[in-house]
Amino acid sequence: MPIAPSSSATVAAPYSEAEIKRRIESCPKLASLQSINRALSDLIRAEGSLNSQIAEIIRRDPSLSARLLRMVNSVYFGLSTRVNNIEEAVFFLGLRQIRELSMATPVLEELAQFQPNASVALPWKDLWTHSIGTAILTREILASTALHIDDDTDYLVGLLHNVGKVVMAYAFPQELSVLMASPASDSTEVCRMETEMIGWDHALIGAYYLERHQLSPEITVAVRCHHDPASATQHRMFAAGVQVADCLMRHTGVSGGFEQTAPVKPDAWLELDGWQILYGADDNESRIARASIANSLRRLPSMLNGLL
Repeated sequence: MPIAPSSSATVAAPYSEAEIKRRIESCPKLASLQSINRALSDLIRAEGSLNSQIAEIIRRDPSLSARLLRMVNSVYFGLSTRVNNIEEAVFFLGLRQIRELSMATPVLEELAQFQPNASVALPWKDLWTHSIGTAILTREILASTALHIDDDTDYLVGLLHNVGKVVMAYAFPQELSVLMASPASDSTEVCRMETEMIGWDHALIGAYYLERHQLSPEITVAVRCHHDPASATQHRMFAAGVQVADCLMRHTGVSGGFEQTAPVKPDAWLELDGWQILYGADDNESRIARASIANSLRRLPSMLNGLL
């Protein structure tokens, strides 16, 4: 489904829509978005796969191997002895977390190639922490709803929701430098400033970039509408999950490093359109979700420290 600019993009802008698209289309394509480590993903999903088979594929990727060992030896798992063997790490981590690692690692590393065109040093670690944290929380939030998901879309929408920021570093480096130095009251004001300066905000820029990679509408719509899930005409639950997860990460103080926004107050996510879309007026479902989120926020820092 083609993604159209929001009404806020009607403000007079320095770039035409054609020029914005041309610049986005000039950005490098990411091979990882096409494959998402297909060989490993297929093996993990196959019945009867042995840990030794999975470990063998992981060993071919030094970066993934290092990240996996770093995570299994983090305080999150609290193991009494250090794990140095990939096969043992597979056993302790479990298939779901390995699949998440196998998706995140190549995407984040390829995005680093956008740095050379940026006029300022980009806060990569802050971005990766925010992106992976949002991915983990989006998956856990959507798991608490009635939405049935049989693939990794719930993780990917959170992982990729801010890809537009990285595209801006390549396609609009001067504008990004100004935006990164400009204080804003919240993410809504950030989007307004981006639209006034460029013509599109980072959500629309990211969605168009991902469309060029032929990613599914579930992902591109969620990325486009993650600051305004009520505007999504389809796949609204994915956009809502990302909005709530993004707000939760900002509450922890991890905003992604690309903007200067005020701290998010406790329970601010309960006022979001996304929360209402996910849980409606069901007080019991909302109460269960709040308890689950509180538990996730307690576990998240040690998990992220192991990943990054």
